[in-house]
Amino acid sequence: MTTLTDPFPLFDQWFAEAREAEINDPEAMAVATADAEGRPSVRMVLLKGHDARGFVFYTNYESRKAGQLDANPQAALLFHWKSLRRQIRIEGPVSKVSAAEGDAYFATRSRDSQLGAWASEQSRPLDQRATFEARYEAIRQRFEGQDVPRPPHWSGFRVAPERIEFWQDRAHRLHERRLFTRSGDGWIEGLLYP
Repeated sequence: MTTLTDPFPLFDQWFAEAREAEINDPEAMAVATADAEGRPSVRMVLLKGHDARGFVFYTNYESRKAGQLDANPQAALLFHWKSLRRQIRIEGPVSKVSAAEGDAYFATRSRDSQLGAWASEQSRPLDQRATFEARYEAIRQRFEGQDVPRPPHWSGFRVAPERIEFWQDRAHRLHERRLFTRSGDGWIEGLLYP
């Protein structure tokens, strides 16, 4: 049996519980992408915002993941909270956040992280660590005594969920799996076998 419902209050509840229980980075999530040929890639990033429109993370728009998202704007997210024995899987199309959203988030980052966004050629080969450190120092000097603006090649992506699965560990691998599937402006909820 399925019912019309909303997965976001349940996400908010589980996320709040993870923030209380997880020792490190409860906002860490795996982001899976695929290139134009369908070759998959996955990496950990941090959730930096969520609401009914979707789940937001930030990156260099010249990175490998950004190139894959440009070629194939679909992603899957995975939160795994081991101490709670829970995970949440999210799948859906991806779009870039607005410039205003990118600017607002960038302004909250530490100065060192802001400078790093300018200095890093994310995902590109690096001959030695000293090269990056020299680039960072040059950027630090460039912005000495002034605010660091958001680089034009750095901002966020939003995954607009079409499927959200809440997985709860149970004894003897008899797990509980609740699946929410987008249906028009609402959601249909159902269960999956473990």
